[in-house]
Amino acid sequence: MFDALKAHQATVADRRIETMLDAGRAKDFSASAGELLFDYSKTNIDGEGRALLIDLLEQTGVAAKRDAMFSGEKINETEGRAVLHTALRNIDGKPVVVDGEDVMPGVLETLARMEKFATEVRDGIFEGQGGKITDVINIGIGGSDLGPAMGYLALAPYADGPRCHFVSNVDPADIFQTMEKCDPATTLVIVASKTFTTIETMTNARTAKEWMSEQVTDASAQFAALSTAMDKTAAFGIPANRVFGFEDWVGGRYSMWGPIGLSLMIAVGPQNFREFLRGGQEMDKHFCSTEWSQNVPAMLALVGLWHNQVCGHATRAVLPYDNNLARLPAYLQQLEMESNGKGVSMDGEDLAFNSGPVVWGEPGTNGQHAFYQLIHQGTRVIPCEFLVAAKGHEPELHYQHQLLVANCLAQSEALMKGRSLDEARGKVADKFEGAELERQAKHRVFVGNRPSTTLAYPQLTPLMLGQIIALYEHRVFVEGVVLGINSYDQWGVELGKELATALQPVVEGKEDAAGKDGSTAALVGFLRGNGL
Repeated sequence: MFDALKAHQATVADRRIETMLDAGRAKDFSASAGELLFDYSKTNIDGEGRALLIDLLEQTGVAAKRDAMFSGEKINETEGRAVLHTALRNIDGKPVVVDGEDVMPGVLETLARMEKFATEVRDGIFEGQGGKITDVINIGIGGSDLGPAMGYLALAPYADGPRCHFVSNVDPADIFQTMEKCDPATTLVIVASKTFTTIETMTNARTAKEWMSEQVTDASAQFAALSTAMDKTAAFGIPANRVFGFEDWVGGRYSMWGPIGLSLMIAVGPQNFREFLRGGQEMDKHFCSTEWSQNVPAMLALVGLWHNQVCGHATRAVLPYDNNLARLPAYLQQLEMESNGKGVSMDGEDLAFNSGPVVWGEPGTNGQHAFYQLIHQGTRVIPCEFLVAAKGHEPELHYQHQLLVANCLAQSEALMKGRSLDEARGKVADKFEGAELERQAKHRVFVGNRPSTTLAYPQLTPLMLGQIIALYEHRVFVEGVVLGINSYDQWGVELGKELATALQPVVEGKEDAAGKDGSTAALVGFLRGNGL
């Protein structure tokens, strides 16, 4: 499938990206969705390469699969489910039918219930047993944590409600240190688990309930649940009016648009949360109606496929020059690596090519003083994806924002241009000579010709955050369809869970380690011998 692209890439591999950057390339090799600009002109993709990449979308039926997803067909074939996180942000209410039933009345009813509850919490109508709610602890893991935690930081300038805290790790330090910051009498605890059985979440939920029970009369009165397991939430003591469910056609890592986003809604208010939803819906409309060459999710996906499957670059650095997006790389790690980290195609055959890349990153300029050394002068090429806003939320410090933007643009320029040996000699010619000059100069050479893209936008607002998150969701979808894999199951997380359950009695000393491999048995012995 990638043969023609690889043949083309072989003919241009040594071409310098900067030699292609004539006056018109930045416009020709960019695409826009609303106020969001995606610039991929600093890659080695040319017109022929782009045409071959777009051919992939036609060959693999991306448009038909896209339409099937939005119409409620069960494109998650291994689990027999529709994939309709897009319905959660379909706030205009256009019908979406699954198994002959329009799901939108239920979606909008749940949204209205969320808004009512969030307003009551924010306005002090729903109180703790010590007065108005001051803190919200969201207990979840994976998609039940990463989305709202990322969104809460991203929309910090809009967070005028109770303070939000996010607990995910079963490590007791996580829940303990969070509880220390809160007053149980004025804290709302939200337990986010669709099945209400997730071991890490339920362990933390029980710990939080015990903590609250020590100081309030009725701990359950300050709990809410994001779950479909009404029997289990009732057994836990949470009444039905504080349980917000979502259907099995919403995957965990795609769920922050609905009840999983309740903590975010409480923090920023229902109106801002709706703006977030509207941003996602606007990206959906763009994705469904825009030709491929100007379609931002499609082009973002194709650039990713070019770098990973065609050029063989195994990792992807996401570098937001926007401190409020500090958790975006972690969010995208799950979104992309859990979705497209597969080795088997939809028909059950082993993949004949690599699947998704390793996704990682940190916000700028922090990363510049950490890992950019490897990006600039290391032996492997790491495609970089920069994100940057024209302005921040601190107008009195606009000069600092300008410095931030200068750093962002300079990094992409440096990756592309590099520094030649002659230029490096010129930097140190006044200090060294002869062989030592050559040695010192080589340490200052930047090979350059390293690709990057830039996602630029006016300001990180709720609407813009919605556009960005939906953009990356659709990127994952397009890459998955082209690769022929199912982006919506996650069997890879199951084995470790099963083995952990079997190991727990061994770790607790209730069973011996007979039958375990030598390494595991030895490690259990060491840890138990040291106080486990």
